[in-house]
Parts: sequence; C-alpha cells; structure tokens
Amino acid sequence: MGIDNKEAEKQFISNPKVIQNYSILYETGVFSFIDSLMRNLHIYKSLLTGGLDIINRTSTSEIMDTTVEQISYRFLPSYIAFLWKPDQNRPDINIRAYRNYRPFDIGLKITNITPFENFFKEFPQSINFENFAQQLNNNEALLPFNGMKPEIIIPILGPFGLYGIILVGHKDNEKEYSEEELEFLQQLMSFMSHAIKNYLHYENSLRDVKTGLYNHGFFMSRLKEEIAQTKHSSHASSVIVIDVDKFKIFNDTYGHLAGDQVLEKLAQVIRQGVRNKDVPSRFGGEEFTVMLSHADAAVAKKVAERLRTNVAKMRVPWEEIILPQVTISLGVFTFKQDSDLEPTEILRRADEALYVSKSSGRNCSTAWKPGLVESMPAMASKKE
Repeated sequence: MGIDNKEAEKQFISNPKVIQNYSILYETGVFSFIDSLMRNLHIYKSLLTGGLDIINRTSTSEIMDTTVEQISYRFLPSYIAFLWKPDQNRPDINIRAYRNYRPFDIGLKITNITPFENFFKEFPQSINFENFAQQLNNNEALLPFNGMKPEIIIPILGPFGLYGIILVGHKDNEKEYSEEELEFLQQLMSFMSHAIKNYLHYENSLRDVKTGLYNHGFFMSRLKEEIAQTKHSSHASSVIVIDVDKFKIFNDTYGHLAGDQVLEKLAQVIRQGVRNKDVPSRFGGEEFTVMLSHADAAVAKKVAERLRTNVAKMRVPWEEIILPQVTISLGVFTFKQDSDLEPTEILRRADEALYVSKSSGRNCSTAWKPGLVESMPAMASKKE
C-alpha cells in the first residue's frame, strides 16, 4: 500500500499539538528540515525512476539517449560524450556525444583509454577534469582532449577494468555545478554504468573471442528468427559462407599466431563490408558466415563480391614482413517465403556453393542453384 504524502502532510499540519507548538517548531527549523527531507525524497524517487528506465534499455544508444534525457530534467551541460570499449579484449573505443540533448559529431580523435585505467582503479569516482589531468600527469594521453574543456570525467568500471569514460562539459549558463547536481550526476551515471556493463557482457557472450564477430550459436539463432520473419513477408534473405583459401600455408609457414592475425584482420574487413543489421559470424577455424537480412540474390551476390575484392586488397603485417595476399572463396544461398527450409539445410546449400567456388579455382563467389554440385563432378578433386 502506497503512502499518500499530501494526506500525511494534511494530517500533520492539522494535528492540534502541531498547531499549539507551531512557533517553536518554526523557530527551531523543524518545518525547514521537513521541507528538505521532502525535496530529497522527491529527488531520490526521480533518480530511482530514471535509473530503472536506463537499466531497462536494450542497446548502448538507447541507454545513452535515456541517460541524457534524465539529465535534461535537471540542467543543461554544453555537451556530454560517452567513450566505451565494445570489446574488452581490444583497446578500440566507440564515441557518442550529445549537444542540446541531441547526438552530434564531437570530432574527438582518440582510439585508446587504457592510459586512464590505473588511475580510475585507484580512484573509482567522478572527478573534475582539471584535477584529473594534474593527477594523471600524462600530457600525451590527454592530447586529444585539448580544446574540448571538459568539466567532469566519470569512469565506467567493471570486473574487467575500465569499460569507458563519460565527459561532461561546463554548464551552458557558465555557472559551476552545485554539489547537489554533482551528486545527481554521480548517482545517475552509476545506473548508466551498470546498464552499459550488463549490455556489453551480454554482447560479449554472443561473440567469438578471437575475431569479435558473432559466434555460431548466435548466428543460428538469428537465422532461425529470420526464416520465421521471411515466411510472413515478401522479402528474401540470404546467407554467405566464406572460407580462407589455402589458410594452412599461413599456419605451417609463419606459425599459428600469424594465422590468428590473418583471421582478425579478415573479420574486421567482413564487419566493415556489411550493414549493422546483418549478422557476420565465425563458423569455426578459417570459415565464416554472414546472414544478410532482407537481401535478395542480386544484393547477396553484390555483397559477396565486395567482400571478396576487399579481402584481396587486404594487407596483413606480421613482425617485420607483410604476409602473402589473402583470398577467400564464398558460397551464397537466398531463401524466400516459400523456401520452407531449416537453418541447417540453408547452410548446407550455401556450403555447396562454396564447394563449387573452391573447385573452380578459388577467390570467387558462387550462388547456389538446383543441381549445382552434381553438374560439375570433374571439379570435385580440386577442392582442398
């Protein structure tokens, strides 16, 4: 049962003993103290409501949009910038900034926040940026922030270290942040940090550790969902299976670490060559898969050729040399509303098309069609 604050206040004020001792209560500051408690109660209720709203968001952009919206109810910073590592195994960071509560390009050129990690492990709290710069004493690491003039820096910390940082600019009215506002920021960002950490942990559980692409289990789950959606729409979708040509050479000649470098670079090229809504994944070993949502055969073939040519242009440095040119072979299969196929059958057909690409001399892409493999038995011996 909830508490009716207005009713409780009415009963308190109308209490005969309160009326009788009103002057004493007023002079001793009881009413002021009660007002202060009520204000704090309202702040904490708002903070809890806003925090729960942030925690319930399901993507980094939604988490940050909601956080900025909650701040907008209290004051207006000149900007807020979120910098976070989408993958804890890599130093690369993403940046999302807001001005007037809308996303904008802040122009910040920074690729690594690792130099700040030890500091925030020792001092895990928000801090005035000027004080932070003095205590960090690392001008090179702080160089990208020159000209930005952040007022506050807030760490996003988790069990694996520093997940990211938040930069808050000065208030637009040039007034300093009050202690109450700083406390509000600290508490709200605590909710935001937990939401980001939970999301990143979930995301990382779906990804291949070596390449950062989705793992095969997630790929199959999304493929199953896509098949169900396709059955209720007129859109076609496609799957591409990719295999690195003669990959054994890299492992045998240059070692497995060099082979891993090839796979990591290849994964980066694949990721950059598809849309955000597509699902690039590592099938296993040197084989990869991509699910193209709402992509017919013509689009899928175009994407496959773009990936093939981009990989052929790829150069992989290793120690003091550049590794030999990397090429890939690809198989493409497109499924439609009336296909009525299970995920394993879709993958099998894409793999048959890949087989034809390998048998045809490699470094090419092939779209599946009925009787494709049976029509070329003479090439079967060419596959490795």
